[in-house]
Amino acid sequence: MIIQTARASGLEKFPLPYVLTNCHNSLCAVGGTINEDDHVFGLSAAKKYGGTYVPPNLAVIHQYAREMLAGGGKMILGSDSHTRYGALGTMAMGEGGPELVKQLLSQTYDIDMPEVVAIYLHGEPVHGVGPQDVAIALIGALFKNGTVKNRVMEFVGPGIEKLSADFRIGIDVMTTETTCLSSIWETDDEIRKWYDIHGREADYKELKSGDIAYYDNVVDVDLSKIRPMIALPYHPSNAYTIEEVNDNLKDIMHEIEKNARVAFGDRVSLDLESKIKNGRLMTDQGVIAGCAGGGFENITAAADILEGGSTGSGEFALSVYPASMPVYMELIRNGAAEKLVGAGAVLKPAFCGPCFGAGDTPANNAFSIRHSTRNFPNREGSKVQEGQVSSVALMDARSIAASALNKGILTPATDIDIKLGKYKYFFDKTIYEKRVYDSKGEAHPEEELKMGPNIKDWPKMCELTDNLILKVVSEIHDTVTTTDELIPSGETSSYRSNPLRLAEFALSRRDPDYVGRAKMVQSFEFAREEGEEVFEGLLNINDELKSVVTAIKAKFSDMSPLNTGIGSTIFAVKPGDGSAREQAASCQKVLGGWANIANEYATKRYRSNLINWGMLPLLISGDLPFENSDYIYLPGIRQAVENKKEKIEAYVIKNGSLERFEMTLGNLTDDERKIILDGCLINFNRIK
Repeated sequence: MIIQTARASGLEKFPLPYVLTNCHNSLCAVGGTINEDDHVFGLSAAKKYGGTYVPPNLAVIHQYAREMLAGGGKMILGSDSHTRYGALGTMAMGEGGPELVKQLLSQTYDIDMPEVVAIYLHGEPVHGVGPQDVAIALIGALFKNGTVKNRVMEFVGPGIEKLSADFRIGIDVMTTETTCLSSIWETDDEIRKWYDIHGREADYKELKSGDIAYYDNVVDVDLSKIRPMIALPYHPSNAYTIEEVNDNLKDIMHEIEKNARVAFGDRVSLDLESKIKNGRLMTDQGVIAGCAGGGFENITAAADILEGGSTGSGEFALSVYPASMPVYMELIRNGAAEKLVGAGAVLKPAFCGPCFGAGDTPANNAFSIRHSTRNFPNREGSKVQEGQVSSVALMDARSIAASALNKGILTPATDIDIKLGKYKYFFDKTIYEKRVYDSKGEAHPEEELKMGPNIKDWPKMCELTDNLILKVVSEIHDTVTTTDELIPSGETSSYRSNPLRLAEFALSRRDPDYVGRAKMVQSFEFAREEGEEVFEGLLNINDELKSVVTAIKAKFSDMSPLNTGIGSTIFAVKPGDGSAREQAASCQKVLGGWANIANEYATKRYRSNLINWGMLPLLISGDLPFENSDYIYLPGIRQAVENKKEKIEAYVIKNGSLERFEMTLGNLTDDERKIILDGCLINFNRIK
């Protein structure tokens, strides 16, 4: 999608290093040839425009970036929310695809100077505590109160030197779940050695805070007090110690069931209390995977715990996904792979699948424990709209292995009296040299893009009209709405090169009627764009739209099909938590969406996605003056955006009359305003 957007905007070559990976799109078993067609397309684009192409199953993007791209004092912008390489001294940010498109068109990344929060580490983790334990403790403390939202987390303090490079990386990648903008760490000899192991010692740079340093806030973390943690369904911030859960099993499981009934209604039957056997919680599945769990140190620790044991032949199953083939190879060479397989675990390729529902989807009503990044509703692959539900809890690899050793009984690693080894890692760069296509920045314009039948161009999108009629087609009052709920993960990844097909999945697991409602409103806009005569004909057969137009014209006589667009909008309290995926916004736009209305936006990146697809990021406070299926009229909206008006005048149409209320747009740069006015980033760049 990024390349298709840049190509539609006039891309001729990548002006800076650009790496394409397929770790979210590796499987080729579902949907015919479409995933492999994407792989072929990606390679042809790397050749044509001068990029680097990492084939599927070779590496998770973040591990490849750590091993091959990160450097002290550098910056990396990635199209995945877990773009975090701060432990290596790299300022890395995850953004929606259009923000990367801007770079491919030699534009700038414009953000307000972020505030900085010091994360002061001291003490030393106790035996059995791993990086995911520290990360979950931080997320539990910081997410709900917004301490680090859109700020930079700067890790400092004497506790850092007590942590290995892999341990720091494991904490760092999870900072995304706090809703921070990015993270950065002090670096030392431990990180210097890490670069040396990877043959890139010249990329090391010492970073440290000054003798006197000023921060906007400080978070004090005593590493010695952290115990094995678990983030229960359905959010990484739903944090408890495993001991606390074991001591209060029935009450806590009952609370999760109650919250699920609020979120899912009567579409599913969740019974977690049945998982309690003889006072212990029986889990059904363990997964150690991806950018968070698939590191060398995590997996060797799990192997040490499981050595000589057995996961059993019952319901419990354990899968391990190393983060890259170099890590995989070293696990084979040092014997860790043999320990894992010998205990009943299954080793799988370098693939992000378990993190977003394309690998190891649990059974209905199953409970999975995972060292991965997220446990949002449906993210693991279940489909609530079809009566399927399973649950994922986040844990550290060490406690997952301890639980596996106990045949699935929830067990903290601190309860296992096993010495964990310290293994030297040997990085084999020839694995990449033999398979990764690296153009060295040289474009080959004569190369043809190889586009399979599922790879489609973006549909035409018109500029913002003088006025707008919006119909509310979905109303979500959950405390937070994730991008997974706006566009689900899993099988949808197969359609990321097909905007129209992908849009069919929008809100499918949260509001299954959304697509139909949005398409109906879009049909009004299509009629309007065909001309006044066609639009008048529509009014004669559609009483709902006719009554809305009649009510508006009674107050605004200059409103006409020539100057007034018609689109849909959704309301959500706080949309956009989680993934950076632009599709959460672009799918709405493809279906005729012109705006979101929210009390606040969960992340900067989701709001940026809305703007880059030409959608108004409207804000409202207090009681809602409208409800689902109501129409809203925004008179003079184009002029309001152009003139940087602080308040946006709006009217809800109720029983043939107009009731006035106000909304705001928040801060917008001049370029962001122009993108909205032009209708989307593609139009903005074509005009520019």
